[in-house]
Amino acid sequence: MELVDNYINKLDIQGLHKKIFQPEGMSPLIVYLVDKQEGANDTQLMFYGHLDKQPWMEPWGEGLGPTKPVIRGDYLFGRGGGDDGYAPFSTMLAIKNAQIQGIPHPRCALVLETEEESGSPNLIALLNIAKEYIGNPDYLFCLDSGAFDYNQLWLTSSLRGITLCDVTVKAAKGGYHSGEVGGIVPETFRVMRHLLDRIDNSETGDVIKELETELPAYALPEAKRMAELMKSDLAAKYKMENGVKFCSDDMETMYLNNTWKANLSVTGAGGLPPYEKAGNVVRPSTSFRLSCRLPPNMDAHKAAKIVREKLTTNVPHNCVVEIKGDHNGNGWCMKDPEPWFHESLNNAARSFFDGKEYGSYGMGGSIPFLAQLGGLYPNTFIIALGLLGPQSNAHAPDESVNLAYAKKLTAALSHVLVDVGL
Repeated sequence: MELVDNYINKLDIQGLHKKIFQPEGMSPLIVYLVDKQEGANDTQLMFYGHLDKQPWMEPWGEGLGPTKPVIRGDYLFGRGGGDDGYAPFSTMLAIKNAQIQGIPHPRCALVLETEEESGSPNLIALLNIAKEYIGNPDYLFCLDSGAFDYNQLWLTSSLRGITLCDVTVKAAKGGYHSGEVGGIVPETFRVMRHLLDRIDNSETGDVIKELETELPAYALPEAKRMAELMKSDLAAKYKMENGVKFCSDDMETMYLNNTWKANLSVTGAGGLPPYEKAGNVVRPSTSFRLSCRLPPNMDAHKAAKIVREKLTTNVPHNCVVEIKGDHNGNGWCMKDPEPWFHESLNNAARSFFDGKEYGSYGMGGSIPFLAQLGGLYPNTFIIALGLLGPQSNAHAPDESVNLAYAKKLTAALSHVLVDVGL
């Protein structure tokens, strides 16, 4: 907070105000306001970013580290730069750029959260407390999203929802020798495997029909367009072991599977000793952390109910199933921009990305608070964009920011914020 505040103050931005909202028991919400300049209209803008970071996830590559800034070529390495530590710097630089050039800009609110990586449990409550100070934004720029590549300006057209839970299957009250009880005491990993097959097909990865939704009209044309781009860089983005194939040979199908279909992942396990130390024991329980990505227009709480019913109904051998750690977040879809705003985005994109118009694409990840923001600001046009592109490695070791793209995005942001204020 101090680092960001010191930087912003050094910019000497006209009409700058700041207020911190931190009720007891909550992480702070920091809001910077910049008054509208004379000659601008009454449009109100809001920019969202977050200051908190993921854990280090070490080890990092040789010479790199989570708190050791290193620039190699176009990339600045360090934890949290693109997710999304750049947000306050780019936003305020974009505003300062307009002021330096003497071009009027509208009222701007930069809202910085400090618990996004913990699921934003208090964001809506804090925004409600700060609502009068922030105002009623006409446009909200969420700077916590990504870019398909670094060749053009990218907006996010959709984000998937998510339902998370920790599942434990229990049988015996202790471990027993596998030779003694094999075929007598249920093997809990086998029971877990059976339960998961009720949610997705273990051979194909296809998820049950109950977790599917109807595709919007733009999804198929978007898939066709993005499939052409995916062909050229898929192998470069995701390194596979020799001979391993992707989930499909059809790029359009794979794009839709990643953006509009549900996918189940096992992201953690418990009750399993390291194989180097494992004995011939039928273990008493098996635990999995399940992460199920959902279609953008799927109700996450409805999906969670479906998943839990599948996991707890008619369990083989009447094994005990416990479910904890429930977390659900709805997906999000961008509204269709008005023609003038669409053209403003294109003008900005062409100006700073070698004449190329902006692109939009669906992302397979989740930013659940976007749906919540849509509920809090129903009349606001929300734009999601960001720096998380190829090699950015968000949440993982060797996270980086593409500096060349960051500069262009900042310039485009300045162009657009001035446009909406004219």
